[in-house]
Amino acid sequence: MGKKGIVAILVLMMLGSLQVGCSRDFVGGAAVGAVGAGAAYEYRTKKQLDRLDRDFEAGRISRQEYLKRKKEIEAGSLIY
Repeated sequence: MGKKGIVAILVLMMLGSLQVGCSRDFVGGAAVGAVGAGAAYEYRTKKQLDRLDRDFEAGRISRQEYLKRKKEIEAGSLIY
């Protein structure tokens, strides 16, 4: 199962657990908040990867360092 499948399962589990005993307003607000937080985190990850690409292209880091740091950044992301 790919990362997108895992993300979909986690989202469904979170939404299902939020619906128990909560009003619709709270569930909607919590879902929007969770999506916003996830999007902000992935945006930050994208900026880190872009900065890493620029550093490599400019020759500021070696290929080995580039691959190591890219792997670390991607490990913390659900999308990349």
